[in-house]
Amino acid sequence: MARQFETVVFSHGKESGPAGDKITAMAAVVREAGYAAVSVDYRGMDDPRLRVERLVEEGRKSLGPLVLVGSSLGGHVSAAAARTLGARGLFLLAPAFYMPGFEAHTPREPGCPATIVHGWRDDVVPVANSIRWAGERFATLHVLDSDHRLRDRIVEICTLLRAFLEALG
Repeated sequence: MARQFETVVFSHGKESGPAGDKITAMAAVVREAGYAAVSVDYRGMDDPRLRVERLVEEGRKSLGPLVLVGSSLGGHVSAAAARTLGARGLFLLAPAFYMPGFEAHTPREPGCPATIVHGWRDDVVPVANSIRWAGERFATLHVLDSDHRLRDRIVEICTLLRAFLEALG
């Protein structure tokens, strides 16, 4: 089957960095599948709009079309940039959707298939936010017995990412 994309671009959350445990593990899965992996560095950049601009800038430098993978605020940023970048897919971990003060900024239509992985015990971003977003867009949703960081479910997340990439082609 011909590839439909060449690069997977990772966006980390507000309190993490571009080489955290989850991104490192997922990037290994992506590379094993033969795709390039890029992890954008947003450290020191709290404004979601600036992060979206950085992601669009980095995404346009990459071999495309792209798959965007984001965690927490990085999930919000990935979804916000998806349509602009013509992304083939979105794989999101506990995306920061419908957060107080930012409800109006929650990305609406990404224009591509989306899968969300969220923890039932998330005390940062309520799982109800992902359920709502997924329901409004008919996105795939996996809710796991975990917290916001999902660190104890990295192996399962990698399995879900691998299946998502295979489904995209």
